[in-house]
Amino acid sequence: MGTIQLKNIVKKFDKNVVIKNLNLQIKDGSFTVLVGPSGCGKSTTLRMITGLDEPTEGDILIDGQKINDLTPGKRDIAMVFQNYALYPTMTVKENIEFGLENKKVSKEERSARVKEICGIVGLTDYLDRKPATLSGGQRQRVALARAMVKKPKVFLMDEPLSNLDAKLRGQMRVELIKLHRKLGTTFIYVTHDQVEAMSMADDIVLMKDGEIVQQSDPRSLYLNPNSIYAAQFIGTPQMNIISDVLEDGIQLGFRPEKAFLEKIKEEHISLDGIIITKELLGSEIIYSCKSQYGMLMSKSSLEVSEEESVEISIPVSSIYLFDKNGKRLTVDENSKKKVLKNFMAGAEKK
Repeated sequence: MGTIQLKNIVKKFDKNVVIKNLNLQIKDGSFTVLVGPSGCGKSTTLRMITGLDEPTEGDILIDGQKINDLTPGKRDIAMVFQNYALYPTMTVKENIEFGLENKKVSKEERSARVKEICGIVGLTDYLDRKPATLSGGQRQRVALARAMVKKPKVFLMDEPLSNLDAKLRGQMRVELIKLHRKLGTTFIYVTHDQVEAMSMADDIVLMKDGEIVQQSDPRSLYLNPNSIYAAQFIGTPQMNIISDVLEDGIQLGFRPEKAFLEKIKEEHISLDGIIITKELLGSEIIYSCKSQYGMLMSKSSLEVSEEESVEISIPVSSIYLFDKNGKRLTVDENSKKKVLKNFMAGAEKK
């Protein structure tokens, strides 16, 4: 079991409040990703779970047991750091079994565990090598194996792939997904990279300024963001937002892949634009379009030339409405169409 609860957590460094009354529940066996910009409190939250930092207020529980006063070594968790933290003078085998030696695990048991774990992560042929002779991906596997060999309730990972190149990061994401499925253990992963969050997590916790903005599965977060912040943090390019054009400060949002540069059959609104730049991304092209509402982004497979005039078509069903504070508005279709009718009336005069 590896269910984790954070209840009314506050964390202060001197007078600086980093975490503000945070309440979070992480399900047993989940792959939960804490994501957000630098300084949002995600790494501090992780460090409090490990015991490396203490909460100023509130309680942390694993499987219902309060662990605030337990040292890191007694919390039945394993941490994988960004810099791997391997001992350079030790072999791969010695690095992996070091923690077991400290726990006085027998030599036979250590050897059995190391053999089992190295088979899982593909390190069997590297046991006698030193870390300096390994690639970045191999060193990451050693760090994972060192954590896995302890058979903890919870794995905690703090931006473990950030030191790898783009190709290797992609490969390691796949490896971590497979590893989680094989182990069935609770994974808590910290990153500022939305691609990592969306591709690996089954539960995403989006943070800002020491608070949780939204917690949901990746698909729900993408399709049903509860705010402009959530809508623009997830998705590349970020969601288009049109502000300061409607009464009561209502704002319109739509994703670039729903900004079509050709006529569409379904009910839609249309805006005039001029192609300013284009970025070729294989089968898709990202266009920057100058409109009467500023620069809008479109992601399309359609080939259009720079400086060409276009009609941007956005399906009514793909348009989001937000209030003046950036909070998502939930309205029925008739109310939504009325708002868009007023918007288009203003667009024609503009």
